[in-house]
Amino acid sequence: MSNPTVVGLSGNFQRPSKTRSLVANVVSRISHQYGLASEVFDLVDFGDSLGAARYAKDLDAPSTHIVEKILAADVLVVGTPTYKGSYTGLFKHFIDLLDPLALQGKPILLTATGGSDRHALIIEHQLRPLFGFFTAHTLPTGVFAVDRDFLDYEIATAHINARITQAVTEVRPFVTAERSIVASAAE
Repeated sequence: MSNPTVVGLSGNFQRPSKTRSLVANVVSRISHQYGLASEVFDLVDFGDSLGAARYAKDLDAPSTHIVEKILAADVLVVGTPTYKGSYTGLFKHFIDLLDPLALQGKPILLTATGGSDRHALIIEHQLRPLFGFFTAHTLPTGVFAVDRDFLDYEIATAHINARITQAVTEVRPFVTAERSIVASAAE
């Protein structure tokens, strides 16, 4: 059996990006702490086929491969920049391409970035209900960071680092359960 994986999806469409940096930071910490294989994708990785797709089957082969990795992940870290108080339209378009049962029961750590503290509730008011529709298991602690929390696209504040640490500890039950299943199957 393959090593359990943590996959990050950043809903930005440019690089460099604070959102991608936040997602990559969280993914890296989960990977390091629990020994999971990891990958991070953002909307740029989908190229032009994402915007043109009406259904997941309309995505090109590289984009379909990314979707497969996202859906096969044992843990997802999802992040989006805040745009007019919500997630970006292209991020929502990607999510709309997924089957409603595709994320059922999957542990998802929610993250977001914004220009000011006014957007801090995006996780609770936008992302959590969105993934609740998919019956995913959103972890209790979300991570929201603003521009002043970054220095050269890296997390630079102690309170965000502490919040990430808290969120990463909430992954433990899912990783432990997955490793128990893998061990049982190997016997």
